[in-house]
Amino acid sequence: MPPERKNSRRNQAADLETIGLEMGNKPPQALEVEEAVLGAILVEPSTIDASMDELTPSCFYSPKHRTIFEAISSLVNDHEAVDMVTVTAKLREKGKLDEVGGPVAIADLTSRIGAAANIEFYIKVLKQKAIQRDLITASTEILKMSFDDSVRVDDLTDKAQTKIYDAIKSNVKRDVQDIGSIINEAIAEIQSMQGRVGLSGVPSGFPSIDKVTMGWQKSDLIILAARPSVGKTAFSLNLARNAAVDHHRPVAVFSLEMSAIQLVKRLMTSETGLSADKIKGGSALADYEWVQLEERIKRLSKAPLYIDDTPGIPLMEFRTKAKRLVKQSHVELIIVDYLQLMQGPVELRGMREQEVAAISRTLKATAKELNIPIIALSQLSRQAVQRQGGGGKPVLSDLRESGSIEQDADMVIFIHRPDFLGLSEGPEDKEKTEIIIAKHRNGEVCDIPLLFKAGQVKFVEPDQALDIQAGEMRTVGSKMNEDTPSPFENNEFGNNSEF
Repeated sequence: MPPERKNSRRNQAADLETIGLEMGNKPPQALEVEEAVLGAILVEPSTIDASMDELTPSCFYSPKHRTIFEAISSLVNDHEAVDMVTVTAKLREKGKLDEVGGPVAIADLTSRIGAAANIEFYIKVLKQKAIQRDLITASTEILKMSFDDSVRVDDLTDKAQTKIYDAIKSNVKRDVQDIGSIINEAIAEIQSMQGRVGLSGVPSGFPSIDKVTMGWQKSDLIILAARPSVGKTAFSLNLARNAAVDHHRPVAVFSLEMSAIQLVKRLMTSETGLSADKIKGGSALADYEWVQLEERIKRLSKAPLYIDDTPGIPLMEFRTKAKRLVKQSHVELIIVDYLQLMQGPVELRGMREQEVAAISRTLKATAKELNIPIIALSQLSRQAVQRQGGGGKPVLSDLRESGSIEQDADMVIFIHRPDFLGLSEGPEDKEKTEIIIAKHRNGEVCDIPLLFKAGQVKFVEPDQALDIQAGEMRTVGSKMNEDTPSPFENNEFGNNSEF
């Protein structure tokens, strides 16, 4: 073991003792259980695998017991037998036999063995004590930083969340499951879906997309990528609106680039059909437009849609808020706009590719842990527009800053607008858009045609365009009726009874 790791463990133990003395308590420990586990390993080979899989040296509070466990781990890694003789020899080889009390101490452990059948209980106790000690250490470090005025509050909260999360994560493992139990779980899920009609996931609101995806599936990380100004935010807001307003599915949007009020104004533009210029205040709304605005945003205002516009949100803060939203508001879909603006682990700052890789891994892990889909927006590199051929369509290698984004994603979706690249053939092609499903871990890849209504900041299916035009004509007609006085009101036709 490197000297610095050995010293850090000794320092941690000393710190725990000091903290315990200050608080009038001993650090959490179970020395008898530690002895029982080591004794069981030395005497009963069947306990070795369970112990090696679940325990680490830090699970042992006593430095002597920790050293003995490290010697046992060394033997297991070298595929050598583990017993009193081999462990004594390994400690002698490392020059640590006297440190643990000599051969007598090793022999004494074999007399303190509990029932081998209770090894799982013993392991659980040691892990619980280790978590308690790690939390005490983390809390003490957080307390010291909190008293230090030189530490920025943003850095303090980030480090505090990281230390608490690391203290818990390092000692929590997910059990391996046998296929029989997984099959039973799968059958139960299939049976629960028999009464349902349609999608198995959160609807996108676009039938052509839902036909391929069956909705956004639980635990999936979906990357939505495009060049700047192509419509990533607009499309993601359409997805959020469709799920929350039309299907009453709770949705959370983490907007790192735009403020909450800007996002809401975009949603109001799409919902009301009014021009973006009027919603932004560039021109005044007529009386009939105020009525139209108030009527059409009623459903939007009652939708289970939650927006967080914390700029550059750190990963741990995102995870904390995501967990709270899922637990308290039963959120079923999270959208992050966009991935490259998140703050990765502090230790990776300045190493951009590794930082982005850590962000994408954390997003995928969060989706899996919370069992909900996460849609993360991402930028594309300039290669997407500089590359010749292919009609300017983006490919997976265009994902910016880290190849791990492609690797971690369950789906990668590109937004391709030929007109944006100057490839449209005429005015009728300006709205044409392709939603390119370039990676789909659990389904097909394909190109899906949509139309982008720039004035309404809205994507629609091609067959919906006529309905929208009809709606616009009705709005114009309403305005004309309001602005044009009735001939009866002006007495244009006199009092002739025929009229």
